Amino acid sequence: MSSQLPSLEGMLGELVALPSVSSVDPALDMSNRAVVECLAQWCTTLGFSCQLREVATGKFNLLARLGDGEQGLLLAGHTDTVPYDREGWSSDPFCLTRRDDRLYGLGTADMKGFFAIALQAIATLPRQRWRAPLVLLATCDEESSMRGAQALVQDDVHGLRQALIGEPTNLRPVTRHKGIVMQELCLQGRSGHSSDPSLGHSALEAMHACLATLLEFRRELQARYRQDIFQVPVPTLNLGAIHGGDNPNRICAQCRLQFDLRPLPDMPITALLHDLQARLLSTCRHHHVAMSLRALSAGTPAFHCRDAAAILHACQEITGHAGHAVAFATEAPYLSALALDTIVLGPGDIAVAHQPDEYLACASLAPMQHILQSLIERFCLA
Repeated sequence: MSSQLPSLEGMLGELVALPSVSSVDPALDMSNRAVVECLAQWCTTLGFSCQLREVATGKFNLLARLGDGEQGLLLAGHTDTVPYDREGWSSDPFCLTRRDDRLYGLGTADMKGFFAIALQAIATLPRQRWRAPLVLLATCDEESSMRGAQALVQDDVHGLRQALIGEPTNLRPVTRHKGIVMQELCLQGRSGHSSDPSLGHSALEAMHACLATLLEFRRELQARYRQDIFQVPVPTLNLGAIHGGDNPNRICAQCRLQFDLRPLPDMPITALLHDLQARLLSTCRHHHVAMSLRALSAGTPAFHCRDAAAILHACQEITGHAGHAVAFATEAPYLSALALDTIVLGPGDIAVAHQPDEYLACASLAPMQHILQSLIERFCLA
């Protein structure tokens, strides 16, 4: 298959240069349209038929299909990145920088690099041997709400049976992961002059007590639930963002906390959240503040690939690694819900994602391209 694509590094550089932050904070949230339009242009060059679907204002999924038939392969990834701390970067996060055999830039590992490698792999394959469809899926808002993956329907994956999500896994297949639930705790107290504490009820002091309640809840969960197949074998609860008050000489009337809970498979999340809400309500009554606890997204369930899945056995054979479990969540549960046997496998290290100086090791590019070419030949070519 001939192509006129930029080089692999050229494609990655263009993708990194297109900001596509998604965030639960509207002030930080961005559209991903420029990224999916760029990918669609390259896919069209390779002969794909492309569909851009707006799933929310300024938020798009790309479905690019090549070939017809049944039992084909889906290559999937998300186009958004997390917010960034520019002052922590050694170089411009939106300018791909190569040093020490690493490619630095926001989203290089998580996960714009996967798209560049996938397109490079597809460009080398002979079109005349196509016997089953190959679909490239690029979603929006994986880092905030999973809205892009949640918008998928059965017709989007017609003719497909196997799926690979190219999240950073150090080229090792992931067969299961934890879920994620993101919550916001809002406290409403009463403001007043700080010279007399009796004039108000501090939402900030009440939040201090709620933080203690949350940490105690975490300790109890980690004592109760454990699965040693995971590198982090217990559920985690992260205190991610806090906002409150407006002036040092005013009793704080409002305070908000955002946190996430990452459950292990088979944990009763709904019941656990009801228990947590009851504990927080008790704490807030003691401090004379009102509270609300709301989900920031629908939440992502835990994931487990079928042991008999053809994509799992193929990835184990090609990479020489058995499937393993990870703590971070992906879009895999949503693809599994569409009757796709799904594996998570990609270049890069999750340990460098979501932080300054994110990078993709150059040594991972050729091996990942080989993995993708082998999978496409196995599931899509004669």
